[in-house]
Amino acid sequence: MKAHIGLTEKDSDAVSIQLAKLLSDEFVLYTKTRNAHWNVTGADFHAMHIFFENQYKQLDDLIDSVAERIRKIGHFAPATMKLFLDLTHLTEYSERTNDGLGYMADLLADHESIIAFIRGNITPFADQNKDYGTSDFVTNVMEIHEEMAWMLRSYFR
Repeated sequence: MKAHIGLTEKDSDAVSIQLAKLLSDEFVLYTKTRNAHWNVTGADFHAMHIFFENQYKQLDDLIDSVAERIRKIGHFAPATMKLFLDLTHLTEYSERTNDGLGYMADLLADHESIIAFIRGNITPFADQNKDYGTSDFVTNVMEIHEEMAWMLRSYFR
């Protein structure tokens, strides 16, 4: 059954396409953060292991909320690795060492990429697509990524 929530089909389609990209980015970043949690090495292993665990738990919540937002506007969320890899803006893997700072630099770049993507969609969601709910929603998602990026960036100062 179609959602009759005050959005045109064209607008909900446009928004859902961008949200599917965001969901894919979130899932790829989650996987990369899990990788860091599992494979980090070095003298600071324990602290990094816990740090990355906290980050992937936050991302798990974001993944669910983005998928549910897609459903709320009447679309199905992408849910396969192939679709995620086809839709993501991120690189699945990068060459780096398995130390905490190596993972952090890679993950920080991904968070910043997601922040820029979201920032570029806030106004179009509201102004072009008349979807103020999704505009507000992604603003909150962006703020979570800004905090996560800040936590990562703080290790480099």
